[in-house]
Amino acid sequence: MSTRIAFLKGHGTENDFVIVPDPENAVDLPPAAVAALCDRRAGIGGDGLLHVVRSAAHPDAEDMAAEAEWFMDYRNGDGSVAEMCGNGVRVFARYLQHAGHVTAGDLAVATRGGVKRVHLSKDGDVTVGMGRALLPEGDVEVSVGGRSWPARNVNMGNPHAVAFVADLEHAGDLYDPPSHRPASAYPDGVNVEFVVDRGPRHVAMRVHERGSGETRSCGTGACAVAVAAARRDGADPAVTGTPVTYTVDVPGGTLVITERPDGGIEMTGPAVIVAEGEIDATWLEEVLT
Repeated sequence: MSTRIAFLKGHGTENDFVIVPDPENAVDLPPAAVAALCDRRAGIGGDGLLHVVRSAAHPDAEDMAAEAEWFMDYRNGDGSVAEMCGNGVRVFARYLQHAGHVTAGDLAVATRGGVKRVHLSKDGDVTVGMGRALLPEGDVEVSVGGRSWPARNVNMGNPHAVAFVADLEHAGDLYDPPSHRPASAYPDGVNVEFVVDRGPRHVAMRVHERGSGETRSCGTGACAVAVAAARRDGADPAVTGTPVTYTVDVPGGTLVITERPDGGIEMTGPAVIVAEGEIDATWLEEVLT
């Protein structure tokens, strides 16, 4: 392992990430290393880790290299691999700009959930084309502390269960994953969003992210929430031909989600780089022994 491993720290609506630039995929990041780096007391601290790799250098992304130079090899805070992270994509794009790899404007980012189109605006916000939502059929229910709610099954490249509740406090502390049924709906676990109304096409949410616990924000979750709210409210852009936009408040800020008639979903919000430095490779080696 190299004795000098660079890292940065960034966040999007306070969903925070350790960023490890590694263009040639030379840094070994097993789950234990990721979990140690994301530990908020003994490590750097983060909801997840953004491993920045050129698509051509990573076996999970080499087939996307012609379309997107950079691959977001995203890991949850517990070290597990995830398909996508909406806030992570915005921070990933901001890092590429910070490092001089790209400038303001449009770019493509490869993820395990496919290639995502990103726009870096000059005012600081980042817009990500999040793809289309899938709405699997079948009833789903989520439960916390003796309370249960029906939930909408929404897939944004990763699985979500969206529950509309009377009070966000009913979700409890969200340290542990809310239970769900049927178990077969989410064989690999699920991100669970609890949602209240704030006004016309304006909602607020809390989320338990699979592999990370409660986070201050979840981009794919905000998209899932907007789609679930639109359908609940009788709005379907594919039917009406008119885009639908929801403002989604998360504990860490606000995201704006637009669903277009072709099914494409766009998410706009901030992305900030807050620090950079070096990981002590000796410490990391000790963690892994």
